[in-house]
Amino acid sequence: MNMTRANLPLRSVLPLLLFAGLAGCSLTQRFTGESYEPVQPEMPAPRSAPNGAIYQAGYDIPLFENAVARRIGDTVTIRLVENMNATKSSSTSTSKKTDATLGGPTVGGRPVTIGGTEILSGGIANDSSFEGEGSSQQSNRLNGDITVTVSQRLPNGNLLVRGEKWITINQGREFVRVSGIIRPIDIEPDNSIPSSKVANASIGYSGKGPLANANAPGWLARFFNSPKLPF
Repeated sequence: MNMTRANLPLRSVLPLLLFAGLAGCSLTQRFTGESYEPVQPEMPAPRSAPNGAIYQAGYDIPLFENAVARRIGDTVTIRLVENMNATKSSSTSTSKKTDATLGGPTVGGRPVTIGGTEILSGGIANDSSFEGEGSSQQSNRLNGDITVTVSQRLPNGNLLVRGEKWITINQGREFVRVSGIIRPIDIEPDNSIPSSKVANASIGYSGKGPLANANAPGWLARFFNSPKLPF
């Protein structure tokens, strides 16, 4: 009987710990590198038997075009020039005042009084006000270069690019990941393009290791800071 009583608190705590762990895991942003792996270039079509002509289809080399990315597997350098600032402020002020007086009836030309004081007259007075003020400011800046590969060529000629760069410093590993859609016409002669011309851009910068773990709150802290909690 004593063993059953001792197990009751543990049984009641285990579901809470399990839920807290799941909530903490759901709030942790996980980066998987599978979707950023480089794409292998398309295999060239089997070469047909030489027909004696100088031009052979599929083996042409452009002489008057810039050597920029245009095929699956080609590389292109994205210049990260992200610099954004956002500021928002709001102020609200309201007030309301109500004053109403209701006179009492008169009997024989005189108001009804007791001891000289009217007893059937009344009045209503209300005065309310509200003032609110809020502000928000956010800024970010990211500069650097990252070379990505063309993973898909869309029917309209645009290129879907993606790639990542890993940097290991001491005990920590940092990485930058970029994916998005670019137009071949926007690629500059040096085979680069600014990140401001990448459509549907997804840019991530994070790290792994002891330093990143030290800067992240624990799963229990993330559980109590979750917006899903009712209090």
